[in-house]
Amino acid sequence: MNGSDVMGDMWNIFWLFMMFVMLSPVIKKKLLDTARLKVIQKIESKRGSRVITMIHRQEAMAILGIPVFKYIDIEDSEEVLRAIRLTPKDMPIDIVLHTPGGLVLAAEQIALALKRHEAPVRVIIPHYAMSGGTLLALAADEVIMDENAVLGPVDPQLGEYPAASILKIIEEKDRNRIKDETLILADVSRKALTQVQEFVYGLVRDRLGEDKAKEIADVLTSGRWTHDYPITFEHAQELGFPVKKGLPDEVYTLMDLYPQPAGRRPSVEYIPVPYRGRRVQ
Repeated sequence: MNGSDVMGDMWNIFWLFMMFVMLSPVIKKKLLDTARLKVIQKIESKRGSRVITMIHRQEAMAILGIPVFKYIDIEDSEEVLRAIRLTPKDMPIDIVLHTPGGLVLAAEQIALALKRHEAPVRVIIPHYAMSGGTLLALAADEVIMDENAVLGPVDPQLGEYPAASILKIIEEKDRNRIKDETLILADVSRKALTQVQEFVYGLVRDRLGEDKAKEIADVLTSGRWTHDYPITFEHAQELGFPVKKGLPDEVYTLMDLYPQPAGRRPSVEYIPVPYRGRRVQ
């Protein structure tokens, strides 16, 4: 074998390696997608329902590894509405939620579609469903939560500031010394608060009655808490959410198939097996 043949073999090996590196994320995603569909089909068969997932994790762009933060957007609402249209009217819907929230318009569209579905709608929350995710929970006939899962307030945010906080500042300052832009922002804040409050009231009035609906709409939208305030299972129960404990085991299996991006040292580590009462020496 001469030198040119050796170089040719090395180039072939190099290009095979590069093809493997480039195709590996695609193959891995395909395998994950297949595994997720199998678990979803298993849940559907067990519960006799249409299962829809909305699971937002931080993801990394292929090859570049740049983190991408996911949230409820218009594309999500289009896909969920399509899934609902494909579901028979007499078939229950189970929607698995893991989300920090997102666009109010998208969340409201999904919530209205879930409320209009004639068969029971159940929202399943393994970890958290904040902000827009809580709006979807309000539209459900039943909210099934892990005992450590949380919901959150739905008070509107204008950019990086809560609408309620903007109004509070306006009320405490001399209006003659406030810029026109700030006054306009306050006007938009007032409208945003009214709109979300009326929307929440409309979602729950049929189930909770007029007085309780007004109460929960005010509590969740008025800015009583910070936007990331955790509403626990017990608190949600007190507020009037139709909550219950006891997630199907398959939901936890499904969540394992939505891993955080690789390539970073994990900040949490443990031996991933149940000890079932075994004492660790």
